[in-house]
Amino acid sequence: MKGSPLRTRKQKLSPKASAAKAARDLAFAKTPARRAKKADSQKRLRASPSKKGQDYDHKSGTFKSVKANRGNDGQGTKIEGNKNYKI
Repeated sequence: MKGSPLRTRKQKLSPKASAAKAARDLAFAKTPARRAKKADSQKRLRASPSKKGQDYDHKSGTFKSVKANRGNDGQGTKIEGNKNYKI
């Protein structure tokens, strides 16, 4: 079996709900804090070419694999907050 079956599942949303989710996601991606994190992460990655393929973790201040960074090291994302990040 290749990959996780959960990863290939797509949310079953109505067209109206899907459009609303896309609007929410875009609004979140454009917040000043999110833009600053993205710019900072890209800057650090350009400065460290050996870290190609990894993500910069703003909470620990280190580079991590994409899997570890997106999943909060297996802890989920509900306990994360802005006060835990370094920019």
